[in-house]
Amino acid sequence: MTIIKPKIQILDNDHKKLIFNEAKNILKTQGVFIENQEAIELFSQQGLNYKEQRFYIPPDLVDKCLESVPNEIILYDREGKEHILLKDDQVHFDPGSAAIFILDEKTGEIREAISKDFIRFSKIVEQLNYIEAQSTALIYQDVPKDAQDWHRLFISLSNCHKPVVTGTFRKDSFSIMREILLACRLSEDDLARKPLAIFDACPSPPLKWSDLTTQSVIDAAKSMIPSEFVSMPLAGASAPIALLGSITQHCAETLVGVVIAQLAKRGAPLIWGGSPAVMDMKHGTTPMGAIETMMINIGDIEMGKFLKMPTHAYMSLSDAKIPDAQAGFEAGMGALLAGLAGINMISGPGMLDFESTQSIEKLLIDNEIIGMVKRFLQGIEDYGSPFALDILKDFGEKEELLSHPSTLKLFRKELFFPSSIIDRKTRDSWKKLGSKSARKRAREEANKLSNKTPIKPIDESLAKELKLIVSKYLR
Repeated sequence: MTIIKPKIQILDNDHKKLIFNEAKNILKTQGVFIENQEAIELFSQQGLNYKEQRFYIPPDLVDKCLESVPNEIILYDREGKEHILLKDDQVHFDPGSAAIFILDEKTGEIREAISKDFIRFSKIVEQLNYIEAQSTALIYQDVPKDAQDWHRLFISLSNCHKPVVTGTFRKDSFSIMREILLACRLSEDDLARKPLAIFDACPSPPLKWSDLTTQSVIDAAKSMIPSEFVSMPLAGASAPIALLGSITQHCAETLVGVVIAQLAKRGAPLIWGGSPAVMDMKHGTTPMGAIETMMINIGDIEMGKFLKMPTHAYMSLSDAKIPDAQAGFEAGMGALLAGLAGINMISGPGMLDFESTQSIEKLLIDNEIIGMVKRFLQGIEDYGSPFALDILKDFGEKEELLSHPSTLKLFRKELFFPSSIIDRKTRDSWKKLGSKSARKRAREEANKLSNKTPIKPIDESLAKELKLIVSKYLR
């Protein structure tokens, strides 16, 4: 029996209610700018007041749409097996999406990625025990720009069986990506019942939903594919500098997505997510490793839980340019705080430099961090009292407890055993093995993992079908 599971909280219930009501008031009085014609038609059918393309959403419509959002999402792997549950405080991690650079392990240089980089990345993600979902993590330059969205999904599913967090940068990408997903399922109904992918949707702060982002939400809703809202208020620049103000703006922008999706199809699965940041007033940057950014994220998540929706955040990433001490402490703090907040889907492992760069070395180090976080979240277990009295009585006989029955019975359950990336050897043993840093050990581990046999090799007929889809559209 667990005594208590550790947890963290930033907002009290009174402030959650105040934020929610103010967010609805913002939508009622200030409205939201909508670019997408299909969404404009959905809003017009509801008789909403508008001025040009700014629509004013009444609170009762927000409340009605929230009622039909599912409070849990089960994600399935490529083969249709249940994989992870997004609900309550269940915590899962995926690498962040759409980095435009990769840190080259051989040269130590940050460069543009090519498809071979992403193939290797996906193969390694499949081997990682504690990162339960993959993502279309890298934008690579050796395919045409109009193919990049769906080609990344093709590479992901061809090389890793885990469910994937993805998204579109072109409106016409969704139908091809849906076709790729359908190749992994028996029918449209099977895809709806066993979702394989989450589509990120990023509104533009403040209070604007672009044509592309809105269309993605509508298309996903019609197919009952989960959308993950990634509102990005920048405190001090495109959002209030006060953290509560930024959390309130995030709430308002995300509620718009709820309304759009539920008007498109009632009951569409949604995830309350985000990638907020604070503006660094010295350097004009958007630090994802700033403690205030993490605080906004946790506040956002508490609002999502208040509204009984599955949750997401960008955490466990770093603004460092290499996997150094800064990368370690920013990723570690973010992962632990995200776990304590009970975020259902946490994006960020592997990411450096303000979400712009993926590092396989950091990805493997982050996987170890996540393993420790998951052990921490298990809490301290009560095996019955007395807790120590009887065991200590036995110490007198041998003056050690290594061979004690309780140690032999429980040590594998009580202790987290990291991989060789984490050094717990003696100094002499460390020297004999080359005095290697964690980064170098991660680099060596990456080479091993990239050459391992896939955990779930892709079925030959499915691989062939996916290649046929690609050849049909790739110009």
